[in-house]
Amino acid sequence: MTAADRHLDDTSASTETSGIPSAPEPLDVPEPSDVPETPEIPEIALTDPEVMRDPFAVYGRARERSPLARLSAPGFGPMLAVTRHEDAKALLGDPRFEITAGSFMRPDVPEDCVPYMRTMSEMDGTEHARLRRLVSPAFSARRAARFRPRIEPLVARLLDALPGHAENGTVDLLPHFARPLAMDVICELVGIPQSDRMRWREYGLTVASVMGPEFTAAVPGIIEGARAAVARRREEPGDDLLSDLIRAQAEDGDRLDDVELVTLVWHLVLAGQTPANLIANAVEFLLSHPEQLVVLREDPSLMPRAVEELTRWCGPVLLSIPRYATEDVELFGVPVRKGEPVTAVVAAANRDPRAFDGPDRFDLTRPAGSPGHLGFAHGAHFCLGASLARVQTDVAITELLRRFPDLAFVRPEEGAGRALDPGTWRLVSLPVAL
Repeated sequence: MTAADRHLDDTSASTETSGIPSAPEPLDVPEPSDVPETPEIPEIALTDPEVMRDPFAVYGRARERSPLARLSAPGFGPMLAVTRHEDAKALLGDPRFEITAGSFMRPDVPEDCVPYMRTMSEMDGTEHARLRRLVSPAFSARRAARFRPRIEPLVARLLDALPGHAENGTVDLLPHFARPLAMDVICELVGIPQSDRMRWREYGLTVASVMGPEFTAAVPGIIEGARAAVARRREEPGDDLLSDLIRAQAEDGDRLDDVELVTLVWHLVLAGQTPANLIANAVEFLLSHPEQLVVLREDPSLMPRAVEELTRWCGPVLLSIPRYATEDVELFGVPVRKGEPVTAVVAAANRDPRAFDGPDRFDLTRPAGSPGHLGFAHGAHFCLGASLARVQTDVAITELLRRFPDLAFVRPEEGAGRALDPGTWRLVSLPVAL
């Protein structure tokens, strides 16, 4: 799982107004005496090559055997995982399971950067609710729709440049389109000057990689750039997110301080990489399934629905950020002690036949609404920037397909283009012919 995608749960969209979903119900599981006899809990080694190659099949088989699986990997002990949609949704909204600092891999950064490392994702309860209340209006579906005209020229410029990146008729969409678009949108959103944006693209490429020395080395530059952006917008307000948040003030007079604003920018850089993986996965799928591509080309009005189905079908999040039990709990008769982690297998839940008709069929006409995929999580940590991610994905795919009607996928050697990552479904390359 990449450093960026471990932060997905708390950085995307919202409901039409506040972006905060309705209060979740605690996880409703049968009493041990009511649990029917089931096979032993499936054991899944996250380093198993089959998990890397086809996690949907592996996690799906576990789902049909049991509502729980037990995951293991070098470096951490076994962790329970909820496999079915209704139970995964309940887990993600259950206040007895909290995201903590232990849910994340935190980089080793200089001392002056430490105050900005604790993002909203690591908070729960009143602390988390306060920040959500202050920032969620800026991430509403309406605001994301109004931001669309500012995303469109960013997409257009990247598409204009694509032919110049082609070698022997092939261009890789990941480094030349999907990844830079993610950072360009963040820069536009928070008001990073044009002169600094190429440097921020480099930061984005580093953050999109796994944890390592390059990632750690990029953090001070991102934090310094965020500090400068906040200071600039305090002096010269503009038409961007930071200016809106600086002006925003709750009815009780509460507002974000500079540390919170800079931390939010850092958070956006981390989680804002997720649309890059979604866009890349979506393009690969559509080009590999020309019958679906024809339907979408013939009726572009299906794109918003297609984005939802693509997120369900090939969204990048395979496993949710681990939650830690705040008390002793039983899940389907299995004890979970206070402090033990549990995760939701999003890849299995999003293809659960108990929740979706024809779950193993990609369906552009699948009705919107309930039960809804869990690609942007659920509950208090529902992805704050989901509406923005949806709009960004919509614009990117729409314009890519319109600009290049003969776009075709150039298949790399088997397995060469997909990352070996059991928690995130992501590509390392996406070669296409324009």
